[in-house]
Amino acid sequence: MNNNNNNNNIKYSFYSIKQSITNNIQIVAVSKNRSIDCINTLYKIGHRDFGENYVQEMVLKYNQLPKNIRWHMIGKIQTNKLKYISPFIYMIHSVYTLKQLHIINNEAKKHNRIIKCLLQVKICNDKTKSGILNDTEIYHILDYHNNKKMKYVKIIGLMGMSSHYGTDDQIQNEFNFLKKIYKKCKYKYNHSVLSMGMSRDYIIAIKCGSNMIRLGTSIFDK
Repeated sequence: MNNNNNNNNIKYSFYSIKQSITNNIQIVAVSKNRSIDCINTLYKIGHRDFGENYVQEMVLKYNQLPKNIRWHMIGKIQTNKLKYISPFIYMIHSVYTLKQLHIINNEAKKHNRIIKCLLQVKICNDKTKSGILNDTEIYHILDYHNNKKMKYVKIIGLMGMSSHYGTDDQIQNEFNFLKKIYKKCKYKYNHSVLSMGMSRDYIIAIKCGSNMIRLGTSIFDK
């Protein structure tokens, strides 16, 4: 397949998904392992939110692409490498410890900017997935964050990933579990983002209240 056909397929897939969801749902295009050309295809039609898993790959792409792209770190936080993305990162999706928050706050302070973050909650039994294990710990982290006045970190919501091989009912139960916690956080901490859903399960996630989805294969590989 030549580049023109591939780029047209990417645009078609993206527009098809956009037309099937409401405007209040934000798409983060998962661009890890995707070429600069693929990212540019979406950028040229107005998309600005892209997600990466690894610091080194994100920095390389940041240096080659327009600076008004909003970069999302969706992979496991590499605390020793945060300094490389702290000058430009828009949002970090995978925070689940106070130690990580402190490091992010300190790095952001060096550049006098605020980094938006989501708390990652473990909502399934998949051993490969990390996250906060219960709502008590979530509230502890949020209260600590507010009381200590971490001025350079802003927690704006929650993120969770469902079982990779779960049934639709199982995935729905996992997403609904996070939705209940989010409702409390939205009221108490003024949260605005519930990030659930990837290419395999975003339709279920949206039905369960997600307003941010992370899509890779459904955009780039169709």
